[in-house]
Amino acid sequence: RVAFKQALNILTLAVILLHPGALSGQVKLPRLISDGAVLQRDDSLKLWGWAGANERVRLDFKQERYETQASPSGEWAIVLPPQPAGGPYSLRFTASNEVTVEDVWFGDVWLCSGQSNMELTMERVKEKYSSLVAAPGSPMIRQFLVPDKYDFKREYDGLDDGAWVAAAPETILGFTAVGYFFAREIYEQTGAPVGLINAALGGSPVESWMSESALRDFPEAYAELQRFKDDKLIDSIEAADKARIGAWYDSLNAKDQGLSNGSPAWAAPGLDDSSWPQMDIPGFWAQQAIGDTNGVVWFRRVVEVPARMAGQPALLWMGTIVDQDFAYVNGKQVGTTGYKYPPRRYYFDGAVLKEGQNTIALRVVNSLGQGGFITDKPYFLAAAGDTLDLQGAWKYKAGAFMPPLQPQTFIRWKPGGLYNRMIHPLRNFRIKGVIWYQGESNTERPEGYSRAFSTMIEDWRRRWGQGDFPFLYVQLANFMEARSQPTESQWAALRQEQLETLAIPNTGMAVTADLGAWNDIHPMDKQSVGRRLALLARKMAYGEAELAAESPKPVSYKFGRKKVCIRFDHAGSGLVAKGGSPIQGMALSADGLLFRWAKCRARGNKVVVWHPEIKHPAALRYAWADNPDTANLYAPSGLPATPFEIRK
Repeated sequence: RVAFKQALNILTLAVILLHPGALSGQVKLPRLISDGAVLQRDDSLKLWGWAGANERVRLDFKQERYETQASPSGEWAIVLPPQPAGGPYSLRFTASNEVTVEDVWFGDVWLCSGQSNMELTMERVKEKYSSLVAAPGSPMIRQFLVPDKYDFKREYDGLDDGAWVAAAPETILGFTAVGYFFAREIYEQTGAPVGLINAALGGSPVESWMSESALRDFPEAYAELQRFKDDKLIDSIEAADKARIGAWYDSLNAKDQGLSNGSPAWAAPGLDDSSWPQMDIPGFWAQQAIGDTNGVVWFRRVVEVPARMAGQPALLWMGTIVDQDFAYVNGKQVGTTGYKYPPRRYYFDGAVLKEGQNTIALRVVNSLGQGGFITDKPYFLAAAGDTLDLQGAWKYKAGAFMPPLQPQTFIRWKPGGLYNRMIHPLRNFRIKGVIWYQGESNTERPEGYSRAFSTMIEDWRRRWGQGDFPFLYVQLANFMEARSQPTESQWAALRQEQLETLAIPNTGMAVTADLGAWNDIHPMDKQSVGRRLALLARKMAYGEAELAAESPKPVSYKFGRKKVCIRFDHAGSGLVAKGGSPIQGMALSADGLLFRWAKCRARGNKVVVWHPEIKHPAALRYAWADNPDTANLYAPSGLPATPFEIRK
């Protein structure tokens, strides 16, 4: 009897957690159906929520009334007939209480998902697009930011946070940059409101966005999901990581000669640094006398500030630093960043700079790999419209040496967890389609990515029950150092897997191998990415069937004696070599292992490739590199051909 009561109490608690209105007797709505919402136009809509058991629920909308009855567990749903674009409207829900949702618009809803390049906000690119950020705003472009949460045990029916926000100067910096530029293009073409559901998380592999049922065909990932259903395991890993990492930093700070009782003594303007050696910034200290070591290194430089810059609000921009930094001007800390990817842009007030000599100091902490300053990035001090270049010689001195610190275990990236908390709760909300930017975290094991990605796409479509809605994704951009000779590349292999995913119906791929940056995994040109995704959407979702939206890709090929002939789709009036030079980036192999740069000739939608010393080609690659910077095969539309590999 006691066991029965315990089981009943547990069941009751589960009902309360899963269906928050079930026992309260009040109508409640999911977070997505809230003030400022964009609802999908021109389609039947399921509006849902929770109420008391068997309670009658009424919706009043546009002088019409819709009624339903909640289930014994408190769930209810009302189907709204298709509505044209427009607004604002009110939705009034009534049961034993009344809830009114205001400022509702009908337009197009796009789910934006993936990892950091989708998550990356307008704040990160605000200097590049300063006029856009300062513009009056786009109230018909709205974003719902899904909280970054995970769970391995169950699928959630609702979100516990989130609100719709219209794009305005005070809010735009929180928008996904790719999503915002995509939405601008769509809004300009259609005039209909655009709602972005932003469900992305940096560092996440594709497996984290797959449901448990979708993962069943992937034994290794499925086993990992089962393993992390154990809360005690998670707690032990997190506790061990916290203790290990905390001890490393405690030791670092205790050893750091540049700190005095925790204060940055080596940042003081009056410090005698005449005996410190010099190194050029940007660069890595592994190339200096201290060698390839981890720990903390201090950097100092004195700059002469003219009177016109003194007393003015200023910006210290120190490129990108590996890994963590603390920045000081005249002894005052003006900024800090905890990891290597973000740009170091530190704005500070006018009380800091003075006329004459000013001291800039940096405390740089590196825990693993080479520490230092990324090249080909901006390094300057700016105020009152003037700029002082900070590249060149800096004084430096090691504050402490430490053994390497292995990174933490990122539990949230484990298979299935993000799907359960960030995607499953969205499935009842009608959407126009999905835009997706992800893959960087799968480059260590690119083989099989297409199978997992395709499985995820098909599973999401089943969950939404909308048929094959458009699923548009970004192929990985160019990244890392360019190579002068053909070489193996896991990034290229991942791009090939992404290319093969186009076999799934109603998918589109934006090629971006010309939009990246060799020194930044998060390239700043998010506007071009958004535009290329919008081109695909206009063709696939908005009926512009003749629009040149897709990049050229090989559809057939023939290996012959001494040459390979390839036919391309989406070549328009004929393939071209950008810049008027010969086609570059094609490589041939006689054995499928050793590749050599080849000669090419394009005519119409065909390209002939040959190498004078290869009589029997066995494999061909185009733009097969981490950073295929010389690849120049384009359609007349200006869209680049996709990187690819074909074999005999």
